[in-house]
Amino acid sequence: MNAPVDGAELPDPAADTAPHAEWREDARRLIGELFQRSPAIYWVDFLASTSLAWAFGALYMLADGWSAWQLVGLLGASVFFFRAGTFIHEIVHMPARQMVGFKRAWNALIGIPLLMPWIMYRNHTEHHNHRLFGTPADGEYLPLASSPIGETIKYLAQAPLLPLFQLVRFGVLAPLSWLFPRFREWVLTRASAAVSNPYYRKRFPRRDERHLKMVEALCFAYLVVLGVLTWRGVIEARHLGRAYILVALTLALNWVRNLAAHRYGNDGRGMTLAQQVEDSINITGQTWLTVVLFPVGLRYHALHHMFPALPYHNLGRAHQRLMEGLPADSPYRSTNRASFFAGVRELWVSARRTSRPQSSMQRWSAPTPRT
Repeated sequence: MNAPVDGAELPDPAADTAPHAEWREDARRLIGELFQRSPAIYWVDFLASTSLAWAFGALYMLADGWSAWQLVGLLGASVFFFRAGTFIHEIVHMPARQMVGFKRAWNALIGIPLLMPWIMYRNHTEHHNHRLFGTPADGEYLPLASSPIGETIKYLAQAPLLPLFQLVRFGVLAPLSWLFPRFREWVLTRASAAVSNPYYRKRFPRRDERHLKMVEALCFAYLVVLGVLTWRGVIEARHLGRAYILVALTLALNWVRNLAAHRYGNDGRGMTLAQQVEDSINITGQTWLTVVLFPVGLRYHALHHMFPALPYHNLGRAHQRLMEGLPADSPYRSTNRASFFAGVRELWVSARRTSRPQSSMQRWSAPTPRT
């Protein structure tokens, strides 16, 4: 048996069969020149999305309470902040020295104001490690389809609290941890990763601690400025309440979108790369809901897990080529779902059939070695 990693059995490398390796190489040949990023597309899309987000946000903040314009502002701002925010996913897949200016601009315009600096998401690359994917050591995987439906409801119930977690993380935990080294270790292990798996435990990498402390200081300074402006009456309490609702709705869009990113049926054991791809989902239906919930290429999630280096602006073209060029029995086709609801329906039906004694969540909630 393979040695365990954070409580998970490693998959047998031999399980990645020759047929899978063969069709994956065929797929790579079909899309070979699409791995090149276009900085111009990134900048134009990001700046346009950010400008619209802040414009709608201003409308939302300044409109009369409970008016139609306030609703338009709230919905528009949440959609465009969500779109601009999802560039964090592209950033963590970039080489360290690539598009450095873009990364800094993202932090300045989105990361710091929304208390979500991109370095907090650096753990995402672990989600693509086929030895960790789908196990309790994966910060972005919960076995919702192989656990009772109550676990899915519990997951969704966290969405309104996400901005509160961010406020506590940067407004309370960060400054306290600077003063108390032992508490700092706890914060670096338990509260320094953007994850959906609440049982995730892994210390923040020492090589990135300086970067983390810098953005922590910026976020804390930003909160202090907001506090001073509120104390002096420049910002009213109702504005803070509206801001909380806006950030909560923005983060909730991603929280809900996650339900159709994977099948979430693994029981916690390690998976092969082939199984990782087959557990992921492409949403192929082009509807307004797909555009809203899956911006910046997130709809092609199975394709992204097969080729994480593909830039978001080429995912659609790559998917089309694969559908035209791969054989009818290619495993890639099994990852396609017609809509968000089709993916969620599978999860819901599977969860409804799972009893508590059968729950895979027991493996996630069991104590795991600290790393």
